[in-house]
Amino acid sequence: MEKGEFMFKITDLDPRKYADWQIAEEAEKNMPTPDEWREKLGLQKDEIIPMGKLCKLDFMKIIERLKNRPDGKYIEVTAITPTPLGEGKTTTVMGLLEGLGKRGQNVGGCIRQPSGGPTMNVKGTAAGGGISLLIPMTEFSLGLTGDINDITNAHNLAMVALNARMQHERNYDDAELAKRNLKRLDIDPANIEMGWVMDFCAQGLRNIIMGLGGKMDGFLMQSKFGITVSSELMAILSIVRDLKDLRERLGKIVVAYDKKGKPVTTSDLEVAGAMCAWMRNAINPTLMSTTEYQPCMVHAGPFANIAVGQSSIISDRIGLKMFDYNVTESGFAADIGFEKFWNVKCRVSGLNPNVSVLTSTIRALKMHGGGPAVVAGRPLPDEYTKENLALLEKGIVNMTHLIGVIKKSGINPVVCINAFHTDTKDEIAMVRKYAEKAGARCALSEHWLKGGDGALELADVVMDACKDNVDFKFLYPLETPLRQRVEIIAKEVYGADGVSWTPEAEAKAKRFEADPALKDFNTMMVKTHLSLTHDPTKKGVPKGWILPVRDVLIFAGAKFLCPMTGAISLMPGTSSDPAYRRVDVDVETGKVKGLF
Repeated sequence: MEKGEFMFKITDLDPRKYADWQIAEEAEKNMPTPDEWREKLGLQKDEIIPMGKLCKLDFMKIIERLKNRPDGKYIEVTAITPTPLGEGKTTTVMGLLEGLGKRGQNVGGCIRQPSGGPTMNVKGTAAGGGISLLIPMTEFSLGLTGDINDITNAHNLAMVALNARMQHERNYDDAELAKRNLKRLDIDPANIEMGWVMDFCAQGLRNIIMGLGGKMDGFLMQSKFGITVSSELMAILSIVRDLKDLRERLGKIVVAYDKKGKPVTTSDLEVAGAMCAWMRNAINPTLMSTTEYQPCMVHAGPFANIAVGQSSIISDRIGLKMFDYNVTESGFAADIGFEKFWNVKCRVSGLNPNVSVLTSTIRALKMHGGGPAVVAGRPLPDEYTKENLALLEKGIVNMTHLIGVIKKSGINPVVCINAFHTDTKDEIAMVRKYAEKAGARCALSEHWLKGGDGALELADVVMDACKDNVDFKFLYPLETPLRQRVEIIAKEVYGADGVSWTPEAEAKAKRFEADPALKDFNTMMVKTHLSLTHDPTKKGVPKGWILPVRDVLIFAGAKFLCPMTGAISLMPGTSSDPAYRRVDVDVETGKVKGLF
């Protein structure tokens, strides 16, 4: 069977009349089986790992067999600064895959696995929408093939090892420790780098006291929880090249410091090997499908404001070998997701993109023009559903600013107008005019409403952009000192006038800059996704502001230094009306309901 021939047809369901779950349920009736995927993708039998309805791809076997095959075209999808509702980046990825599939292209892609935190809170799942969905939706939204659970277990095992070691070193003298084949690490309880994780939004666990009870109940100390997808282990999964790389990086994670200020690592705790055992299956991407049955891998996690927020290097490496066009997703807006893709992911992977798609909506541009607040769960104000060219024109500066950011990398971007049925012809024409004036190609895409048929213009424009010669270049050389890098990113990407540092953050930055072992560490900015600034209430392209840095985290295994700006927390909070209130199971059929 030739690639491109394997195409089921979805019943023509109008997404204005049917819910996403109904469209997905219809499409899932004919979803390819693992054996059908193997035939379609030209894979060997042992390169597919069946897991119920789904399957994983054996990365090591595929990349070894295809290592000499030329890479396909590399397409990244990002977005303008979003409203709290999101502007359809995943929907655009699905639509572009479907549009390229309609054009008969050998296409596939990769997106990130949703976190249980937002799925059970306000934002919901991240499977796309309308006719541009990822299926099966329920499995995608509820744990998938267990990667996030594996990361949770591996991360928390390091904390188990740390606290147990601190207890034993308190309870036993050196002679007794030696009998147990333990060397005293002399861990400083006031200088613990790591905390615990769980994949829910649990603000009550941001700061905790653990070890209450007697001398056998652990070590009494302050601790904390973050959401799993902010774990360094998720960052590591996003950037590793293979299992050997994973094992080496896990052993370098700094868990705490001793009383002389020297780092205590997972290798010191002799737990890195067991952590790798927990994550051995997570290294393989999960294979899923659009509603029009184009292949799409899922690998690594979200939260580009507090993590790397990229589809994995592993999935991109095999996608570029398997497909003529490989589409990859970056988290949040171009000031965060694209900047990290550009200066971190591409630097680590050595892969150069052909094009970046800037997902834009007229709704978000109106918000940046001064429109009323957009609040999840509440009806949109009339300004967003009726024509308002003055508001739109004022807000377009956010899009043109981010076009400029992408162009600094040497890429000529494509603006995708992710169409809503309330958008008017004059509004669409205005966005197109300004996008082209800023030096970008522009395409209107109705993939939400029409699937691949609605994304043909987008597919054609992206294929044309892939013919460009790209003079790809990083924003700064790797030898640039940390504080100078942050200054460059703040000014060139965010539009700040400069950077301020708290005394504690600056002291850390100076210490890291002076350490020759950290010279090749990448800079992973931590910032809100709802504004170009650190303040989520500031819309458009604010002028005359300073970026405040309050802390710098070290991810020694990932080789990241993470400047923390604004009030970002590694553990989000659950709202007063979370999604879990509506989720249940039909006890007659076993189907999950209320999730979408």
